[in-house]
Amino acid sequence: MSLSKKDIEQLKGHGLTIEKIYHQLKTFSDGIPFVDVLNAASINNGIESISIDDQKKLIEFYDSRKNNLVIIKFVPASGAATRMFQFLFNFLEDYNPNETKLNSYLKKGEYQLLETFINSIKDFAFLNAVRKKIRELYPDFKHGTKGTRIYLLVKTMLEEKGLNFSNLPKGLIPYHKYNKYVTTAFEEHLYETAYYGSVNNNAYLHFTFSKKHVDFFKKEFQAVKNRVSKKTKTEFHISYSFQKQETDTIAVKNDNTFFRNSNGECLLRPSGHGALIENLNEVDADIVFIKNIDNVVVEEYVEEIAHYKKVLAGKLLWIQKKIFTYLRLIDKESISLEMINEIKSFLWNQLNIKEASNNAGSIFNILNKPLRVCGVVKNTGAPGGGPFWIKNQDDTTSLQIVEIAQINPDDKRQQIIVSEATHFNPVDLVCALRDYKGNKFDLSKYVDSNAGIITQKSQDGKPLKALELPGLWNGAMAAWNSAFVEVPLATFNPVKTINDLLHNEHRPNA
Repeated sequence: MSLSKKDIEQLKGHGLTIEKIYHQLKTFSDGIPFVDVLNAASINNGIESISIDDQKKLIEFYDSRKNNLVIIKFVPASGAATRMFQFLFNFLEDYNPNETKLNSYLKKGEYQLLETFINSIKDFAFLNAVRKKIRELYPDFKHGTKGTRIYLLVKTMLEEKGLNFSNLPKGLIPYHKYNKYVTTAFEEHLYETAYYGSVNNNAYLHFTFSKKHVDFFKKEFQAVKNRVSKKTKTEFHISYSFQKQETDTIAVKNDNTFFRNSNGECLLRPSGHGALIENLNEVDADIVFIKNIDNVVVEEYVEEIAHYKKVLAGKLLWIQKKIFTYLRLIDKESISLEMINEIKSFLWNQLNIKEASNNAGSIFNILNKPLRVCGVVKNTGAPGGGPFWIKNQDDTTSLQIVEIAQINPDDKRQQIIVSEATHFNPVDLVCALRDYKGNKFDLSKYVDSNAGIITQKSQDGKPLKALELPGLWNGAMAAWNSAFVEVPLATFNPVKTINDLLHNEHRPNA
């Protein structure tokens, strides 16, 4: 399929090479092979359960070293809040308060989420702001029926002339209601970081925003920084970046020809969070904590969260110290066969690497990679991926975070393995990005380019196929050295729908 001169100008102007476009077309045509999972990781089979005594030792190890390190928390925060409110969008579309009483409407279908929202409306942190806006927009609000009042309340929350929640990033939705103020997920990330990621009373956070949201985040930071700094005795330093447009991918029709917009241009789409490996590659730090924007808690739970963050970081530094010792020995060519065997045992027991030769150079290459420790939680049936042993294309095995979409849904054997998974990936990572000489790794060298996903989407009502790059914590980190540690479910409190804010971890003094 050929590109016109106009196409080439458009794509090059977007930062894309023609070679990359044809490679993407070939990927659509050939398809992406499913991952071959051998079995699910579990305790003592790739996942470590750390005793209370050892947790304390790891925390002490981390605390004794962190003040000499550059530490940054990396928070993917570009997602809009739209999905949080999906059932409320459906309500606005389906319900007409002038035609149907609310109770009659609720009895007609499965509206449990909507009923929970209505019955708990007073418990949401944004209620006072919504009421204030309603008084501006709808002076006769109090005189309406219950159905009219709920309809206008939801409308005021979501629509642009109201509070515009549907167009705000998830990190700026009011999450938590304290006695004198409300907080967003953005503010809670600042507060939490002070407990484990600050160095000499300074905390550094890097957020990946959408360009259209930057001014909103800047305004929020100015509004809250004095409050959170005073509470934590910490000065906060915020940096941010955008998902790079040169990581966008083309969209195609079902026959794998270019999908074009109404102007006849090739449709380009963001390629998923895997593109953020480029952003992470530009972070200059010794240790990077990675956590999603929506996974926060109210202040009274933060000490427990910080405890396990320090456990993971202590484990990371302990493993790194061992790796650096081994690398320096190999570098000096002063390594014995006995030491080679010790290193192979370390690779097996700490990094889940079962295939390693006795060749010192080969072992050096295995050890000299970016390192991460991944917290995993017990599987509760939540959608998403987890740690699995997989068969690589070269017939070796490795332990990887695998998204469910990467596993063949029609292969019964593979689906049985999925059903047996005991642990889930909550995106709770601590990463080390420097080598034993202090140089930054080039993270682009450790990506499995074959680990992407082809998905079915639509544009203007027309079906299309989209290509997502390997995810940040699965394919984009596939060739990293990784350790997996069990952390409690209490550390995983994402807000996927607005009703998740009713859980105790999101309600002060609940």
